[in-house]
Amino acid sequence: MSETRAVGTRLPDVDYAGIMRAIPHRYPMLLVDRLTEVEAFKRAVGIKNVTLNEPFFPGHFPADPIMPGVLIVEALAQAAAVLAVTSLGPDAQGTTVYFTTVEEARFRRPVRPGDTLTLEVVLVRQRLGIWKFEGRARVGDELATECSFSAKVMASRSGPG
Repeated sequence: MSETRAVGTRLPDVDYAGIMRAIPHRYPMLLVDRLTEVEAFKRAVGIKNVTLNEPFFPGHFPADPIMPGVLIVEALAQAAAVLAVTSLGPDAQGTTVYFTTVEEARFRRPVRPGDTLTLEVVLVRQRLGIWKFEGRARVGDELATECSFSAKVMASRSGPG
């Protein structure tokens, strides 16, 4: 894949349909509703509106619903995958991005139904198809989760997306 955009170029916001073109995740595993800020090869800010209808709440925990921390980390990874694919340009639509590592995850506050989760991911470096990110998830001004993680961006598949 060739880099088709300059580092830091402001890209258009990515709506739900654009996210589904960029990554293969679908309900119930699609955990990003939109990206509101995208700077190519640099950073992105995404939104996840958390509702009581999420499929994990009946079991986590019925009397006190809390979004599982691992799914908050997954939402950060999905926002990062959309950042990577949109940075690479239109030919990269549908490229597979595999989550490879997570480090230093910290869970600071519970995320509950009705919360709007703001997902900020920053690209730390990329080398040989491995992209390393730092991520922070917030509810309002409160930090909910922070972590570092890496992903492998696979070669773009050919054919219509």
